[in-house]
Amino acid sequence: MSEVLLEMKNIVKTFPGVKALNNVNLKVKKGEIHSLVGENGAGKSTLMKVLSGVYPHGTYEGDILFDGKVCSFASIKESEKLGIVIIHQELALIPYLSIAENIYLGNELSKNKPLNRGVIDWTQTRLSTSVLLKSVGLDEDPETPIINLGVGKQQLVEIAKALSKNVRLLILDEPTAALNEDDSENLLNLMVELKNKGISCILISHKLNEVSKVADSITILRDGATIETIDVGDEKISEDRIIKGMVGRDLTDRFPKRDNVKIGEVFFEVKNWEVYHPLQEDRKIIDNVNLNIRKGEVVGIAGLMGAGRTEFAMSVFGKSYGKKISGKVIKDGKELHLNNVSKAIESGIAYVTEDRKSAGLILMDDIKKNISMANLKKITKNLVVNENEEILVAEDFRNKMNIKSPNVFQATGNLSGGNQQKVVLSKWIFTDPDLLILDEPTRGIDVGAKYEIYTIINKLVEEGKGVLLISSELPEVLGMCDRIYVMNEGRLVGELDGKDATQEKIMKYIVNNHRGKENG
Repeated sequence: MSEVLLEMKNIVKTFPGVKALNNVNLKVKKGEIHSLVGENGAGKSTLMKVLSGVYPHGTYEGDILFDGKVCSFASIKESEKLGIVIIHQELALIPYLSIAENIYLGNELSKNKPLNRGVIDWTQTRLSTSVLLKSVGLDEDPETPIINLGVGKQQLVEIAKALSKNVRLLILDEPTAALNEDDSENLLNLMVELKNKGISCILISHKLNEVSKVADSITILRDGATIETIDVGDEKISEDRIIKGMVGRDLTDRFPKRDNVKIGEVFFEVKNWEVYHPLQEDRKIIDNVNLNIRKGEVVGIAGLMGAGRTEFAMSVFGKSYGKKISGKVIKDGKELHLNNVSKAIESGIAYVTEDRKSAGLILMDDIKKNISMANLKKITKNLVVNENEEILVAEDFRNKMNIKSPNVFQATGNLSGGNQQKVVLSKWIFTDPDLLILDEPTRGIDVGAKYEIYTIINKLVEEGKGVLLISSELPEVLGMCDRIYVMNEGRLVGELDGKDATQEKIMKYIVNNHRGKENG
C-alpha cells in the first residue's frame, strides 16, 4: 500500500454567513492521481486554497500533514517550498514575457541557484527551461513569447514552471476546461508520466470521463463536506457512479427532455458573412458563412478550437470582433445594421460570452448590478436608476434561476462558476432577446448546474425565442440542438438535423474539409 503524502484533517473554513468547508478530510498517497470532484460551490477550490496557503494558517480550523508533519502555511511561497504547487484554471502567465522568463519569474537563477542578490544567469535560465520543456513534451524555443502559444501549450508551460519548483504534489484546477480533445489527451498522458516519476497530482475536473480515465482515487465533496473517497483499483468507476455521489441522486438523463416542441418559421438569417482579423487585415477569419435560425429552435455550431465560432458570434453581435466585415444580418425579414453592441441589444439579440469572468461579469459588483447592467433603461427614469425595482428584478432572477447566494448584494466574484454563469444568463434574459447566442455556456461547471442551464435554454425556446449554441462538447451539442452547423477554418462545412447527427458525422465533416483544403 502506497504511503500517504498529504492528509487534511477536519478542515473548517467559514466566510461571513457561509460555512464553505465543514470538517473536510482528504488523503493523497505518494505517486497517485487523486481527483477531487463535486458540484460548483461544493468547496473544492476553497479546500485547495487552504492547502496551498492562499488562505493562511489561522483563517481555518483543522490540520494539514505533509510527509507526516503538521504544516501551517502563511503564504503560497511557504507551501511551494515543500513542493506543493497549484495551477489555477485561469493561467497566471504574462503574455509578453518569454517562456523562460515566465517559468523562472520570482524564482530567478543566478549561478545555478535561485536569485538572492546579483545578476540573473540567462544562459542557465534558457538551458534549464529547455530541459523542463522537453520533460513536458513541448518543443518550443525558450525565448518564445507566451502570447504566441495556444492554450494547450500554455498549460504545459505552467506544468514546466511547477517542475522548476521541485514539485511533489501538483494541483490542477480544471486543466482541460479550455482545451481541445488532442491537447486534453496530451495533458492527461503527461499527468500519468508525472505519476510514474513519483509526483502526486490532485485533479479538479468537471469532465468526468477524464476523471474515470486517469484517477487512482476520487474524493467527492458536496455542500462543503466530504461524502466519500473511492479507491478506483483495476476497475474504472462509471461517470454515473460519480454523479450520484456529487448530486446525491441518480441523474438518469444528462439533458432535460423538451415538451411542446414547436419550431416556427425562420426569423434570423446571416448571409454571405465575411470577417477579417482585427490586426492582420489581409487574413480572412470568417469566410462566406450563411445560416438561419427558426423561432423555438436550438441551433448548434460545432467545431474544433480555432474554427472561428466565437469570432463569428462576436462579429454578428454588434461587430465586437473583426475588421472589413461584410454580408447581411436579417431579422423578421428586415436587414439590420448592427454597428455596435447597443444596436444589437436594441434589435433583440444577446450574446453570452465564453469568458464570463473577464467579459461577462464585473466581479467586484454585486449580483443586482450585474443582472441589470445590460438593460438599465428598463429600470431608469429621468436618468436615475430605481434601486428598489433593481432589487426586485434581481431577486426574481435569483429565485427563477436558482442562484445560490444569501442575497442579491453578494459580490459575483464570490459565487461558484455555475452561479456566476446563471447571473450572466439572467443579465441577458433581462434584455428580453429574441435570439440568445450562447458561447460555451457550461464550460467549467458541474453536471447539476449544467442540467439547470439546459432547462433554462429549453424554457426560452418554448417561449418562441431562438438559441444559437456554440460548444466544444459534442455530447452537449447533440443532446440539446434541433439542428447543427459544423464550422472549420472559418467556413461552414456541413449541416445536420439534430435527430440524425452523431459525433462521427460531425468529425467526418471537419476532417474531410481539412484534408480537402490541404490537397487543394
